[in-house]
Amino acid sequence: QGELVEFGGGSVQAGGSLKLSCEASGITRIPAYMGWFRQVPGKEREDVAAIHMRDGITFYTDSVKGRFTITRDIAKSTVYLQMNSLKPEDTAMYYCAAVYGAHYSGSVFPPRYLFKSWGQGTQVTVSS
Repeated sequence: QGELVEFGGGSVQAGGSLKLSCEASGITRIPAYMGWFRQVPGKEREDVAAIHMRDGITFYTDSVKGRFTITRDIAKSTVYLQMNSLKPEDTAMYYCAAVYGAHYSGSVFPPRYLFKSWGQGTQVTVSS
């Protein structure tokens, strides 16, 4: 499956924007899904957004709907996360992940266990 490499984290003030990128490099097949997750020290990792790579169907956790947009470039096996109207509560380590060989076709966020390939994470910090 290769490795996932994230880029684009940083520090912004509340209300600002950031765009994250994640490339599934060194792969021989396109992922079924790619997604973004985030984690704050001491808390469980949470879903953020996911996208079906071929169909472009997207999934978002409620807290980011209307503010975050996930897109993909199939040819580059790359997924992006445009984050607007950032809040201090969005501060976290953001991880990219990919699903390979799954047949999920539900209408809700793909189950966490399907994401078996993970990046190292990129820090997003939003100041008040």
